[in-house]
Amino acid sequence: MKFTSFNPLIVTSKGEDTVKLFEALGFEKQHINKDVGGIGVTNYTMKDANGFKVDVADAPNTKQDITLIRMNVDDFDEAFKFLTDKGFKNVSGRIVETKASKSAMMVSPTGFGFDLCHHIKDHD
Repeated sequence: MKFTSFNPLIVTSKGEDTVKLFEALGFEKQHINKDVGGIGVTNYTMKDANGFKVDVADAPNTKQDITLIRMNVDDFDEAFKFLTDKGFKNVSGRIVETKASKSAMMVSPTGFGFDLCHHIKDHD
């Protein structure tokens, strides 16, 4: 299993405010993905001048902010098995698949979480 990126992800119902906060801290929007998985979530990938990244998921139905580590991998199935073998649970019970990515929110037995993600490079 190879990591393609590894950075913080904030899931919030206050996405615009969170994006503005990080812009004030010197981050710029690098990539925007609207209506991810058809569930009304917009993802923002932001980057600062030092190359640090943070992702913000504007998820209107989120009751409380969630901070995760976004773990992009080259082989989703291998990483999913690795994490489940270590006791991680897919807390939403679903895998979100789009033309561009496949992802699942995985939480450890002690409570920290990964947004396990594989970016599909060959898509429209």
